[in-house]
Amino acid sequence: MGKHILVAFGGVSPEHEVSVITGMQAAHTLKDSGNTIIPLYISKSGKMLTGEHLLELEEFKNLKELEAKSKPCCFQIDTFGKTVLSETGKSGLFSKNKAYQVDVVLAAFHGSDGENGGFQGLCESFNLPYSGSGLLASSVGMDKRACKIHAASLGIPVVEDVFITEQQWIDNRDELLKKIQELGPSVVIKPMRLGSSIGVKKASTEDEISLAIETAFRYDSHLLAEKAVSPLMEINCSVLGDFEKAEASVCEQPLGADESLTFEDKYMGDEGKGMASATRLIPAPVSDELTKSIQDASVKLFKSLDASGVARLDFLVNKDTLEFYFNEINTIPGSFSFYLWDKTDVPFSALMNRLVELALKKHRQKNGRIRSYETNLLSNKAVKGIKGLKGKG
Repeated sequence: MGKHILVAFGGVSPEHEVSVITGMQAAHTLKDSGNTIIPLYISKSGKMLTGEHLLELEEFKNLKELEAKSKPCCFQIDTFGKTVLSETGKSGLFSKNKAYQVDVVLAAFHGSDGENGGFQGLCESFNLPYSGSGLLASSVGMDKRACKIHAASLGIPVVEDVFITEQQWIDNRDELLKKIQELGPSVVIKPMRLGSSIGVKKASTEDEISLAIETAFRYDSHLLAEKAVSPLMEINCSVLGDFEKAEASVCEQPLGADESLTFEDKYMGDEGKGMASATRLIPAPVSDELTKSIQDASVKLFKSLDASGVARLDFLVNKDTLEFYFNEINTIPGSFSFYLWDKTDVPFSALMNRLVELALKKHRQKNGRIRSYETNLLSNKAVKGIKGLKGKG
């Protein structure tokens, strides 16, 4: 029997459009498996909207018209104690706002509040089962610096970097530039809490570094300047599962116009296909030994973060020495990395069903614990005790 699956996508993020594509891919695959799909689109301004037309990619060509046709909505607890997605627009005399049953939420956000734990926290508050990682893995995974520190603590190599805040840049520009140039002849400047290579720039000269930093500050107030790996080869690996059982996919080598993959390389190659449109070599043309090392490091970090669902971990490899370095984890990867799992004998429909199963499993485990303590601190006796404390220092 099919489930009522709420597919959530969009969001206040520079990766908004990428999320829409991922959401469409997931929604249509899950619908084809016999499920009822409820779209939850979060606009660029943060409005929560729903409506059947939100399941058609063509509708997103004009966002203003799309929003006008959509119904505002929010999560509510119904009279039976169940969380539903309820339309909140004005209802007429003979009509009511709809309330949609939700069995599980499939989160298809990329970046910012949708992937950093913000939306996950909303689902936790309403006790809704949701796909992917929980608050901890989502928030740490979005913070490149925190995640690199964690990876290094596990013995997974990371490249040297300099941490930059906007205020530090204003106050100590020359000192920071000196530290950055000491990293090596070339560096990579990147926003600390974004994905999809947005705002990422390789730079060599002082002017190039300064321009790259000023550009990156348009997206985030915290940046990393990293020593550039050269000659560079990017190798990515996906992990599926949870803390109890996780498996690695085949590895890929994404190919870009330059050494580093840009946003355009990742998403602009073929309209409507998301990450599936990027040019890549699968499996990656590297040795079995390097492949296994990257797969083992991916699973190790995934489990250590208590991640769940499907993630993609990206690594930087020196082509000459074959040394590899952890770059970042994407706790909700573009297109759910289905192109990697398809080559690992897990078709997209099976991958989506697995995400739903893992979400429900995580929810069952959570609700199997004591979630409230049956002591009323506001009872008469407790209140009297509190009153007695007044005036005591």
